[in-house]
This record gives sequence, structure tokens and C-alpha cells, in this order.
Amino acid sequence: MLHVSRPLRLLVVDGNTREQRESHAAGYGTQPGEAYADVVRSIAPESITDICLPADTGANLPDGAGLASYDGIFLTGSALHIYNLEPSVTRQIELMRAIYASGTPSFGSCWGIQMGAVAAGGTVVANPRGREIGVARKITLTEAGRSHPLLAGRPLSFDAPAIHLDTIALPPADTTVLASNAYSAVHAAEIRHDGGTFWGVQYHPEFPLGQVASILGRMVPTLIAEGFRKDEAAAESWLADLYALDAEPTRHDLAWAHGLDEEVLDSERRVTELRNFIANRVKPHMSMRARA
Repeated sequence: MLHVSRPLRLLVVDGNTREQRESHAAGYGTQPGEAYADVVRSIAPESITDICLPADTGANLPDGAGLASYDGIFLTGSALHIYNLEPSVTRQIELMRAIYASGTPSFGSCWGIQMGAVAAGGTVVANPRGREIGVARKITLTEAGRSHPLLAGRPLSFDAPAIHLDTIALPPADTTVLASNAYSAVHAAEIRHDGGTFWGVQYHPEFPLGQVASILGRMVPTLIAEGFRKDEAAAESWLADLYALDAEPTRHDLAWAHGLDEEVLDSERRVTELRNFIANRVKPHMSMRARA
């Protein structure tokens, strides 16, 4: 039987509260879920992408059947802390458990991997080593990560955009850790739970440097207080360089000064994990559903 081709149907779960989303949009021009969806559509232009907002009171969240109707689900980062069990957090944990039970392929960045871990029985804490700010350095593939399709095309050690304080302290029982660095023992992982499989990373492959700079611009007092920059002038100079590199990634002088290479600066290489997830999990799932 000949199947009529259809667009990929994807869901982006924006983990931020309304206030956090509006703050992000004020600085960057779009809300986090919208920015994430734009990146996904750049990789899969044939896709139809919905956004849900589970942090909001009264949010209209998909049920099990609704989740199963998607070919893939993406979880964004968030300014929330998953160990603060307020309703804006617990609603998301329950949604992630439903995503596992639906069997729909799922992927998460930063908060997303923390959500995938906690919903499957893992533990997330404020990192005793402190924050990773701007760029996570020397993310190194584990033995399992070297052959895992999520990280296909990444070198054995690489840098990636990152902004996070929290980290996975105890992975769920059925977890394969795919990458680590000095700050986070779990920087990439596959988690299997309740019939579902989740792929996630602690860093942000979806973030161009302009988005990193926009977020850091709202954190200047924190950057100074925690010793990442000496004073406001130094912080503003750093952000100006990030914006300049975002606009002109070939600025070798700035790339050299900040120790950045193509894994961060090249827009194709930066989104490697998103592209691999779509190719290796989303599209095969779509094909299986079409045959069913």
C-alpha cells in the first residue's frame, strides 16, 4: 500500500513560567519555546510544531492519546529549579511521566534532561561545583557515547553553549550516560522508563551565541558576584563579543580570545544532537506509525 507523505508533527514543551517567558522575549525577541521551535523547523522544515506551557496554572496539557499523536517531543530549558516542588514544577514532572508512558520519542536540553531524570526516579541538585556559564568546556564522550547516534558527528571532546546551576546527581536506574565533563557527570544521556526512551543533554545545542548573550545580560550581577567577570564593564565587554560572534562567526580574533571553535560557532555543527534525534528517533517513529 502506498502511504501519503505527511509533515512531521512535533511538540515543544516550554518549561518556563509566563513571567520568565516574557522576560526572555523582552531581551531576545521571542519566548524560549518559540525560539526552540524555530531551530527545530530549520532542521525539519516540513514539520508542524506545537508549543505547550505546562508551568502555567490551568495549562491545557496533552493527555496520553494526544502525546502519542506526536512524532517527537522537545523539552526546553527553564529558569525554574526542579527540586522546588511548586505546582509549576510538579505539573511538568507529571507531564514527563506521561510522555514516557506514551512511548513518543523525546529529547530535552538542560532543564529538559533534568526533567527526564527526575520523572524516571533520578535526583537533581544545585551543583556544588557552581554554575557553567556561557559555554560548557571539554564535554567528553563516554565509551557508550562514542557509538551512540545522539552524538554521532561530535568529536571525543567538545564545547557547547550552556547556562545552568543544577545538575543530575543520581541518574535513574535505566540510564546510559553518554558524555560528562568536570562540572557535570551527566552531560548527555539516554534514559529508558515506563516503555519510553528519552535522549537529553545538559547543554544547549539550540542556543546561538546571541541567545546566550541575551540571557547572560539579565544575569550581570550574578556574573560579578560569582566571579565570572570582575565588574560590569568586563561583563558588558564579554556580552558584546558574544553578540559580535553571533553576527559574524568568522571573527577569528574573537573566537581565539574566547576559545571557541566550530562546535559552537558553526550553526550546523552546534545543533548536531537535535539533527541526530530527528533523524534517528523522530523520523523512524513516524515511519512505524505510518505502517501501523
